[in-house]
This record gives sequence, C-alpha cells and structure tokens, in this order.
Amino acid sequence: MSFTITGLSPAEFAPLFALSDEELERRGIIRKTATSKPGFPCRVTLEDAEPGETVLLLNYESHKAETPYRSSYAIYVRESASEAATYENELPPVFQGRPMAFRHFNEDGHLIGASLALHGDAKEKIEEAFSNSAVAYIHAHNAAHGCFAAEIKRGD
Repeated sequence: MSFTITGLSPAEFAPLFALSDEELERRGIIRKTATSKPGFPCRVTLEDAEPGETVLLLNYESHKAETPYRSSYAIYVRESASEAATYENELPPVFQGRPMAFRHFNEDGHLIGASLALHGDAKEKIEEAFSNSAVAYIHAHNAAHGCFAAEIKRGD
C-alpha cells in the first residue's frame, strides 16, 4: 500500500518571520528559540528544529473540511524551512520515537476511523488504514500533545 507524507507549504508562514514580536503576539503567535532536540517539530520540514534555531508557535487549521471534524491546534514552523518535505512510503523524522495518533477520513472529510502507533508500528498502521478503500487520507497527530503532525495521502 503506497502513501505520501508531505509537510506544509513554507509560503504560508515565511512572511510571519518578518513581523515584530508585538505584531506576532497580536496574531496569537509566539517566536521561540529551540532549546532541545527533539522538542520543536517543524510541520514544513517534518524534522525537529536544532537547538538555537528560531521557530514560530502558532495555531494552524489542519483540517479545513466543512464538517464537525474541522480542526486547528498549535504547530511549530522553523524560520529556515524553505521547502515542504515529501516522504514516499517512508516515515519522516518527526514520527520517530513519538506515539502517533492517526485519524482516518473519507473523501467528504468525515472521520471514519482512528488508530494509535506506539512502538515503531506507524508504517504498519498507515498501511492498515489504507487497506480500507473508504479512507481517503489520514491526519497524523502527536498522541501526547495532540498537535497536527502531517497529512498522509493514499498513493497512486
């Protein structure tokens, strides 16, 4: 079962880094410096920021479907993120060593299932979800903190 995991487009976030801390605060965004790795998972590069890197912590609407399952939550984005990462049939670094919650959606954006990956079984859980032909895409979230990690699309 093939699948693709893609980071968010950096174009949406790049202009925010030019704003002052006061302007960011008015938008509910916080500029931070990464202090540890792991700990500041970037949703563009799908890697943890290196200590010392500048990141923004902001609310992001990850599921824009016009359903009760519309969703937004806090994410980190690295200032150095210039290109969205893409992983074909493999897991990005931010999935490694973290319990992941997978929400399975149909083409209309309705939740039709969910699964939890704990001990290195994330790829298996993704493939298992896509074995159900009604699953159009999966949203991965960090199970502990609940933040959106990435969208996973069924392969061709």
